[in-house]
Amino acid sequence: MSAPPKTRGEPITDRRQLVAYMESGSKPAQDWRIGTEHEKFAYRVSDNRPLPYDGPDGIGELLKRLQRFGWDAVEENGNIIALTQGMANITLEPGGQVELSGAPLETLHQTCAEVHRHLRQVKEVGGELGIAMMGLGFQPKWRRDEIPWMPKGRYKIMGDYMPKRGSLGLDMMTRTCTVQVNLDFASEADMVKKFRVSLALQPIATALFANSPFTEGKPNGFQSFRSHIWTDTDPDRTGDLPFVFEDGFGFERYVDYLLDVPMYFVYRDGAYIDAAGLSFRDFMDGKLPVLPGETPLITDWADHMTTSFPEVRLKKYLEMRGADGGPWRRLCALPALWVGLLYDAQALDAAWDLVKDWTTEERAHLRANVPRHGLRTTFRNRTVREVALEVLAIARDGLVRRARNDNWGDDESHFLDTLVSIAESGETPADELLAKFNGPWGGSVDPVFKEYAY
Repeated sequence: MSAPPKTRGEPITDRRQLVAYMESGSKPAQDWRIGTEHEKFAYRVSDNRPLPYDGPDGIGELLKRLQRFGWDAVEENGNIIALTQGMANITLEPGGQVELSGAPLETLHQTCAEVHRHLRQVKEVGGELGIAMMGLGFQPKWRRDEIPWMPKGRYKIMGDYMPKRGSLGLDMMTRTCTVQVNLDFASEADMVKKFRVSLALQPIATALFANSPFTEGKPNGFQSFRSHIWTDTDPDRTGDLPFVFEDGFGFERYVDYLLDVPMYFVYRDGAYIDAAGLSFRDFMDGKLPVLPGETPLITDWADHMTTSFPEVRLKKYLEMRGADGGPWRRLCALPALWVGLLYDAQALDAAWDLVKDWTTEERAHLRANVPRHGLRTTFRNRTVREVALEVLAIARDGLVRRARNDNWGDDESHFLDTLVSIAESGETPADELLAKFNGPWGGSVDPVFKEYAY
């Protein structure tokens, strides 16, 4: 949900421009990069409450002080709503979750160093303001009506529209956190293969990173309540996209899917125009009711692409969207998992061999059951835990070969160690939290705000 581009871009007069825009993301393997994004809950140390935007210890003040580290402010209606530095951004989710959208980097060592640097900066400023941050998949204590909304125009439009399409969309906006990685492709064929592998295996990542077992101070019956929330947010723009596995899938088919996703807004002259529920196809025909006679710009298409929320999202790169937020080791492990699987040809082949005969019904079974059962989900007479161990072995081999072939020096496979430990034990991060809740925490979630702070 990052800030929209400020340049207006070329007019769109033909559907083929949309296909060409996506296809332009193709690049040779030597130019592939890793972009890691992670969200975290910010709260007052004194009472664990989420932060408002305004005030001496609010999100606005946090962003203002972070500028000392060389970040430039992005303002909307006089409020700092984002920071930029080169190709990295710090943005705000609707409920004040603070997100780092990292720069596209060459190695996992670089992306992990970027995460560490960011966490040091927010910890320094947070210490001055009495603020802390932590990574969980879902807000463990506070009700939705206790979460302050951030002053961003697009969030007002989305917040008004969400309840019309599902019962949990506002919870998605205000009470969830994730870690994602954005990865490149070489061609349409390479994109298709990576898209299919990553969609099929997204529930495996969800299980390994499951870290949202509490709602309003009590266990909610889920390993990843954050993942479950997406099943009742908006059926027009979420899900695991079965059409990706159909013959003939490519950029054109994905463009057709996006054209059928209802719009949220159009950004013009520093303001958001409410277009919720309207058709981008009508916009291309000059028939958008809120902008009669006007046709879209390529920046409108770029904005529209960010308003679909499938488990894997295609833009000019592929976004892996299945994992709960977590502590710093897992922030480095998520890109390691997907780089190991997708950026080594032999590993990608092995991963495809693993999933290529999974049926639509089997993939749907994983998507429906992993949020509740995690690694204990049954699948083909075994468990997701067993599948995860096989997937992690493929990813590790891929990272080892990547280091050897590209001369990184120190290989990147150790970033997977925390995930291997989870899979070998069969105990997810959610299981760890629940054991503490039922043991030393004495039935309270309050200790999580101290023990799991960055």
